[in-house]
Amino acid sequence: MVRSSAEPTHVTEHGVAIAAPAADVYRLVADAAGWPDVFGPTVHCEVENGTEGRQELRIWAFANGRVRNWASRRVLDPETRTVTFRQVVSAPPVASMGGTWRIEETAGGCRVTLLHDYRAVDDDPEGVRLIENAVEANSTAELHALRTTAERFAEFAQSRFTFSTRQDIHGGPRAAFDFLARAELWPSRIPHVARLDLREEEPGVQHMTMDTYGPDGSAHTTSSVRLCFPERGLIVYKQTTPPPVMSGHTGRWVVEDVKDASGARVVRVTSWHTVVVDPQGVRRVLGPGTEPAEARAMIERSLTANSAATLLRAKRHVEAAAP
Repeated sequence: MVRSSAEPTHVTEHGVAIAAPAADVYRLVADAAGWPDVFGPTVHCEVENGTEGRQELRIWAFANGRVRNWASRRVLDPETRTVTFRQVVSAPPVASMGGTWRIEETAGGCRVTLLHDYRAVDDDPEGVRLIENAVEANSTAELHALRTTAERFAEFAQSRFTFSTRQDIHGGPRAAFDFLARAELWPSRIPHVARLDLREEEPGVQHMTMDTYGPDGSAHTTSSVRLCFPERGLIVYKQTTPPPVMSGHTGRWVVEDVKDASGARVVRVTSWHTVVVDPQGVRRVLGPGTEPAEARAMIERSLTANSAATLLRAKRHVEAAAP
C-alpha cells in the first residue's frame, strides 16, 4: 500500500498483479450486483443504471466488523478499463469518499490499482484511524478475492447458479414477512432448524448462526448476515460461513401481494438462492469422482427442500392466524 496524507483529505493506493485477461477482471469489477459473490466484505449491492456508463449504487458491506451502508455514483469506461466512484451518502465516521479502479494489461495478464480518497467527519483522528483500517482491510481482501476469482474465471462462471422456490399464502403480507424476519423463533417453528442464535446489530441488520438438518439427516452450522426491509417485503442475506461444498451463498426472501391463477389475491413468498460451488470442497466432502453437475443438483435439492419446508411452515402459521 502507498499512502499519503494531506489534511484533510487522505489518499490510499492498493494494487495486485493478476494472471488473467484484463477484460475478465474489468467485467468482475463492473458487475457490482455480483460483488457479494466475489468480495467477502460486500453483503448486498443494488444497482440503478443510468446513461453513458453511469450508475447509482446502494452498498451494504462490512467495515471494522460492522455492516455499513452508503450510496455511490460510478462511471464505467470499458475502453480504458477504469471505474471511478464517489459516495453521495456516506456513513459516519466517513465524511466523503471516492476513488478509482484501474485495470492495465501486462505481459502476464493485468495489474489492478485501487485508489481511495477520503475525509473523516470533523477530521477526527479516531475517525481517520477507523476509516484507514477499514480501507486497508477491505481493499486487501477485495483485491485478493478479485485475483482468486479472475484467475479461475471460467470455473467461477460455471460454478455460480441461481434458483428459487415459492409458496402462495392466504393471509397478510406483513404476517408472512414477520415469520421470516423473526428467525430467533425458527427452532420452535421449523423442524429442520435445531438451533439459531440471532443478534441484531441495529434495526434490520441481523447476524445469525444456525444449526440445520439436511434431507439426509446431516447437520450443518452456518453463519449469516441478513438485511430486513419490511416496507419492501424483502430480506436479503449472505452466508459468512457457508457449508464446505460452497465458496459463496447469498439469497433473498421476497414477499409480494399478487393475484393467483384464479384471480384471487394471495401473498406470494419466493426464496431465491445464488450459490458458488467450491470444487475443492466438493471433492473433499463428496469424493474426488463427484461431477460438478451432480454437486450442483445435490446443493439445489438440499436448499430447495429447506426453503420449501420453511415456506410451508410460514403458510400454516399465517393462515392459522388469519381472521
